[in-house]
Amino acid sequence: MLKERTYMPTWTRLSSFDDDMVDYMVETNPEKYGPHVHTNKYGKKRLYVQLLKALYGCMQSAMLWWKLLTSTLVEEGFVVNPYDPCVANKTMPDGKQCTVCWYVDDLKISHESKEVVESLVEKIEERYGKMTVTRGPKHTYIGMDIEFKNNGEVKILMKDYLTEAINDFSEDCSRRAVTPAANHLFRVNENAELLDEEDRKLLHSITAKLLFVSRRARPDIQVAISFLTSRVTKADKDDWKKLKRVLQYLNWTIDMPLTLSIDNLCVVKTWVDAAFATHDDMRSHTGGIISMGKGALYASSRRQKINTKSSMEAELVGAADFLAQTLWTTNFLRAQGYEVSRSEYHQDNQSAMKMEKNRQQSAGQKSRHINIRYFFIKDRVASGEITLLYCPTGEMLGDFFSKPQQGGMFRRFRDVIMGERVGDKDLGDKPQTELTILAPTRKKKGKRTTNERMTAKWANVTWAKVLGNSQDQVTRDVTKHRADQQVRRI
Repeated sequence: MLKERTYMPTWTRLSSFDDDMVDYMVETNPEKYGPHVHTNKYGKKRLYVQLLKALYGCMQSAMLWWKLLTSTLVEEGFVVNPYDPCVANKTMPDGKQCTVCWYVDDLKISHESKEVVESLVEKIEERYGKMTVTRGPKHTYIGMDIEFKNNGEVKILMKDYLTEAINDFSEDCSRRAVTPAANHLFRVNENAELLDEEDRKLLHSITAKLLFVSRRARPDIQVAISFLTSRVTKADKDDWKKLKRVLQYLNWTIDMPLTLSIDNLCVVKTWVDAAFATHDDMRSHTGGIISMGKGALYASSRRQKINTKSSMEAELVGAADFLAQTLWTTNFLRAQGYEVSRSEYHQDNQSAMKMEKNRQQSAGQKSRHINIRYFFIKDRVASGEITLLYCPTGEMLGDFFSKPQQGGMFRRFRDVIMGERVGDKDLGDKPQTELTILAPTRKKKGKRTTNERMTAKWANVTWAKVLGNSQDQVTRDVTKHRADQQVRRI
């Protein structure tokens, strides 16, 4: 085992070898390393060495490599994006921008001209030696199979990772699951039997793999994975079943890619929602998504860190927590040279939106206790950095990440978030129709009429705006449903 120690201010690299590594070092040169082996009171051998150069795996090695690569690009005239130190840009003589982004030592170079890319590759190879280079519309990059389409779309698939996770699981996952999680996902049975250590480690390993995938190519499983990551150190039989259901769902949707496209580089759209007191400890769950066209550019599903007293407060906390990612996205795009003219922040709780706009002026007796730090949204609204917009619950994409959705609602949200309908036409190809929300008119006293109850049940037909159904068709569907209900009653 190799351990790294850094001592200031000379930045001397001291590392230690333990166990079998000590014997290997002594075997290579007994006279040089033998006299320096130390043995502690437990009989454990240890050898301290000073590194003369960066060694792969040490904490400082990654920083040293980043400094070296960055200096090379800066010498070539590139400017590092201040909001992402692993993205650099340069305006070429043709007036077009060349962008280099990297993950450790995997680089992606993009420019409209093939000659510009080839020239930069040659300069990098002169400095660091021959590299493995792939060209064209299809690439495999840090586990992602990426395909660029001629229509401006990009498809991301991580089938190999998913196949490996399914094969590692010790049970059969061929049975179909239409959703990755059931309604009781967040419930924890304190009396459930704990997994043995071998199964617990397997659950931990598979969950870690799926977490990596969910952040890059499969946002549709984020809700389930966000819960399982909180259970890896104390997993029980119920958690094992929940993981199995995720794998069954993935096994049946393993070829589903994440499809992304951008309609307008000047407009950033965010949807944020929160499910109130949905966890056993009565904490709420925040879900959010950022998109600029088709598919989820960024998505998040997280349990809130504090308890709240109302759904309005939960929405306020969730919106404040997620806003940082929206601001970063806007600042990153501007640093890339794009003029972001509008950042839309969609929410479905109008009470929370009033609090965000007016701060304590809109606070009543039940909300005066809310910490002032959750009102920094007001400053962002006043400065024009974001625009608060009301979004009906039936169209709130953030709701997908705040709780485990089921049935038709899950499929509709998933199709929008993944950027395409499986086995059907892309949603982006369907006409979008603005619809008036079909909400019941409540009487001041007394029960609702039959028509009001049916209208309330069909309030989710506002999804026709996303799915592209015409308003006339929706009206006919509502009328037919009401007629069927009357026949059943007779």
